[in-house]
Amino acid sequence: MSHAARNRLRLGGKAPDIELVDTEGRDHRLVAPEEASAQVVIFTCNHCPYALAWHERLMAAARDYAAKGVRFVAVNPNDAERYPVDSYEAMQERVRAEHWPMPYLRDEGQDAARAFGARTTPDVFVLDGSGRLRYRGAPDGDYHAPEQDAAWLREALDDLLAGREVRRPETDPVGCSVKWRRD
Repeated sequence: MSHAARNRLRLGGKAPDIELVDTEGRDHRLVAPEEASAQVVIFTCNHCPYALAWHERLMAAARDYAAKGVRFVAVNPNDAERYPVDSYEAMQERVRAEHWPMPYLRDEGQDAARAFGARTTPDVFVLDGSGRLRYRGAPDGDYHAPEQDAAWLREALDDLLAGREVRRPETDPVGCSVKWRRD
């Protein structure tokens, strides 16, 4: 049984209270319901072609929904020993070179990835204002199609912000597997 299967956060379940460090060395609570009407936690990394293909769409969604009170965080859980391009230092370099509208957090012990049940990069989790999981999956239906503009993520956020049940609460996350440490 995989790490993700053992500890997967279920739809409607309360997200765990975990603190991670960003690329500036600041601590962030992964889930902070008092700060947002909805929250998006994106497990991602620096090297996966799927994560890179969806990157700009996810950044655009973060910018578009900030004024609506939605909090976004990106989390890199990958084993940096086996994948140095996903190291904390490489994360810092990337954020310095790009404009990120959200904190990029390091999940060094992979505790957040395990607690959420993250399987891929990217793997998107949308939480309501109380920190309960309302959507989990891919940003949209095709990483090759930028015009889809993270449609599934946006649909879930629009439903939540309008006070509706999320119409499509789960899709299959598509991407590279989380690179688990070999402990």
